[in-house]
Amino acid sequence: MALFDYFPNYVWNLSVAIAMESGAKLGEIMDMCQPLLEASAEGEDIGTQAFMQAWVRKADQLVSLADEDSASGRGFSASDKLHRASLYYLIAERMQAQGSENRLATFHKGRKTFDDGARLGTLNVARHEIPYGDKRIAALFSQAQGVEGPAPAVVFLNGLDSCKELLWWSRLPEELARRGISCLCVDQPGTGESLRLQGLPATWQAEQWGTPVYEWLAAQPGVDADRIGITGISLGGYYAPRICAMEPRFASGAVWGANHNWAEVQRRRLQREGENPVPHYWNHVQWVFGASDRDDFFRRAAGMTLDGVMELIKVPFLVTHGAKDRQISLDYAHQSYDQLINSPRRELKIFTEREGGVEHVGADNMSFGRHYIADWFAETLGGWTA
Repeated sequence: MALFDYFPNYVWNLSVAIAMESGAKLGEIMDMCQPLLEASAEGEDIGTQAFMQAWVRKADQLVSLADEDSASGRGFSASDKLHRASLYYLIAERMQAQGSENRLATFHKGRKTFDDGARLGTLNVARHEIPYGDKRIAALFSQAQGVEGPAPAVVFLNGLDSCKELLWWSRLPEELARRGISCLCVDQPGTGESLRLQGLPATWQAEQWGTPVYEWLAAQPGVDADRIGITGISLGGYYAPRICAMEPRFASGAVWGANHNWAEVQRRRLQREGENPVPHYWNHVQWVFGASDRDDFFRRAAGMTLDGVMELIKVPFLVTHGAKDRQISLDYAHQSYDQLINSPRRELKIFTEREGGVEHVGADNMSFGRHYIADWFAETLGGWTA
């Protein structure tokens, strides 16, 4: 298994892989990417404006086609096109430097088309806003299917550069729902709407927002407060264990990609060790953490390690990782697992070439990760696997 290696750099290929795993159509991918080959050869940062223009052009076309469907009363067909348009807007936005022209406007278009598509398609997803001080944390809730009475639920957290819509498109919420488990995809501080619209930066003390998210979800009708789990993708592989350790009311946990010592990863990236997830990388992480410069970012990220944290987890916990992850070393998965000494049920799952999902968070094939994690929560929270 490997990424769809169309461009000569990892960062652009990662964006294409995320899009394809999230529901993009190959013909549309080729329409958008073929004009960009020459620009991509200049490096991961140069040419991202051209990337946005190509992807937004295709998204605008899909919105126009969806409008024609909707005018004919064909809401389901319109919904499918709108969700692909939203995906293309959000992938294009993700590739831009902070403050670049049309970035925020493109994010707003991605949000709107997602919500419009969900409404027209009567999809199992509802937008909510969770109070957090004088701010709000936006989230998407998918309801457990086939359950009588209160159902278990899972909080699903972003990585460094994802958003709640991308979490939903990973189809983990769908797999949980069919197993009788609800799911809450969260734009936590430092990601998605929390960063762009609420001005909430990331913090290594994730329990500051993790506990309010738990309490909001536990109070929802139809949710069993004693059977709430937590998981995260990519940098969420730091946040989820941290919150699970500091908020003992979570009943189970898992990570989709271990991120045991992200502070150390940043020091290695200064030496150009490992691949970056987005273009304009140092600009991006400074924005995410609300840092004034690179030194300030390193100070703010210094606490991003799970050493001394994993030992505090006293509930079942799963660590997954791709055997050929080019961003986060496989060693970190072993560190997280080895330190789960007080978990009553711990498991380490390494995805290999035999199945796929070997790249960072399964960007080459996300099906194996979402199925494994969904089965884990069904077994530890009380759902079904068949």
